Amino acid sequence: MSTARDRWLDEGLKVLAEEGAAGVRIDRIAARLKLSKGSFHHHFDGAEGYKQELLAHVERLSLETLDRAIAEAAGSTDARAVLAHLTRLVRPDGTGLYRPELEIALRAWATWDADVRAVQTRLDEARLAALQQVWRPAVDSDEAARTAALLPYLLAVGATVVFPPIDADRLRGLYELLLPLVPDTSA
Repeated sequence: MSTARDRWLDEGLKVLAEEGAAGVRIDRIAARLKLSKGSFHHHFDGAEGYKQELLAHVERLSLETLDRAIAEAAGSTDARAVLAHLTRLVRPDGTGLYRPELEIALRAWATWDADVRAVQTRLDEARLAALQQVWRPAVDSDEAARTAALLPYLLAVGATVVFPPIDADRLRGLYELLLPLVPDTSA
């Protein structure tokens, strides 16, 4: 069962995805959760403390989801197999690797808030580093792996920031077009 603190953070993510940073207000979240502001203050050190914890929550969940997805395919060192597995996890239900509303809100917030920009920078770098490791067995250098990792990552970022965002089914279809380009290293 989720603690009240977790509920505050999870609801903050929902509000951020639905309304952007301006919607992340204690009174709104309290009303949605049917909790008191006293509950909020029991768990967080004011609005700034909540923002910091919410950002840490976003970062942790994003990276754990990607790490878990890659680990699920860990039996394979074949880049194509791992990327095919990641492609299957681009789902329209918001439980997979593609959450465009949250990405849009976080990137927009990062344009004017240095704390958020630092989180977004770390997320981008960690995601690229993970994809680079996936690609490394398929190419002949770290630099080539980094370049190869940029293609699917920038496709996802671009799919997120166009308006309206590309739906998950279409993005998965685009990734499926790329899969045959990945060298087969299973042999």
